[in-house]
Amino acid sequence: MDKRMKILVLPGDGVGPEVTSEALKVINVISKIYNLNIDIQEGFFGGVAVDKFGFPFPEETKNKINNSDAILLGAVGGAKYDILPKEKKPETGLLELRKQLNLFINIRPIISFSELANSSSIKSEYIENLDIVIIRELVGGLYFGEPRGFNNDNTEAFNTMRYNNSEVNRISEYAFKLSKKRNKKLCSVDKANVLEVSQLWRLAVNKLSENYPDIDLSHMYVDNAAMQLVQNPKQFDVIVTENLFGDILSDIASVLTGSIGMLPSASLNDKNFGVYEPIHGSAPDIAGQNIVNPIATILSVAMLFQNTFNRLDIYDHILKSVKLVLKDGMYTKDISPNDKNISTSEMGDCITEKIKVIA
Repeated sequence: MDKRMKILVLPGDGVGPEVTSEALKVINVISKIYNLNIDIQEGFFGGVAVDKFGFPFPEETKNKINNSDAILLGAVGGAKYDILPKEKKPETGLLELRKQLNLFINIRPIISFSELANSSSIKSEYIENLDIVIIRELVGGLYFGEPRGFNNDNTEAFNTMRYNNSEVNRISEYAFKLSKKRNKKLCSVDKANVLEVSQLWRLAVNKLSENYPDIDLSHMYVDNAAMQLVQNPKQFDVIVTENLFGDILSDIASVLTGSIGMLPSASLNDKNFGVYEPIHGSAPDIAGQNIVNPIATILSVAMLFQNTFNRLDIYDHILKSVKLVLKDGMYTKDISPNDKNISTSEMGDCITEKIKVIA
């Protein structure tokens, strides 16, 4: 039996507990099939932590993180927390988590499923066999730059977009290395025609590219990249970009897969410690209805095994199981081509049963 794998589950808010519950079914069945020694703890994070402790990222949770190898996160936020001061908002806790753990690498795979071709608003020939990875810098840029805030009478607000060479180099280095393992094609997205920060970004990426002569590097302005993702997505393989642009582009790319409920993500530091989560939000409008799609969270579990524990075999096993369930015509409401659909828990059960069948 391998050494103990310590996973901290932070269900969070809204639909978070529902999707992480289904992901835990997958972890448990995978643990039995592969004879893994997995230790699972749960913690409070986000709005539920505000309710219990007064802050979104309490000390109790920080201590649990120190004793874990990876985090599975559901979702955070909700309308009831919007009126809170900034330091108490769930989203502030999320930014603090990323910064504290130095999770500068955000990986968002955009994979099309042939079984969902009719769920996308894009013609099937444009998305068939689509496989893109968006690499987003996660601890810099507008979300973290200083100074930021409001003036004294709250009639003006300001944020600072800021990057330095080392921050650009380390995320670009990851993207170049990933491109080398894939199709040796990298597109760096910026706004260098307007922003000095983007001009520095482009200069740094070009300089670094001298170390990767076999990689086909291109540059694209973010507005054009948004359009091209929808018009001709197959031109891309690996995309690297800064924090804000990556946030927006990966949500746009969810259209290609048919639903934002299909997209997982991984946020890593240089030691492969990761926070794994669906890219969708807490969706409080459908929370508790057992209709949310858990596939993005289940695929986030697959990424957890792939990246933190270096188990590509388990990643492939989970991904194949998801594809087979979709091939069987099992759909949650968000991806169903008709009125026939299954619940959140039924989808989790279908995927775990398929994992057992193909073991």
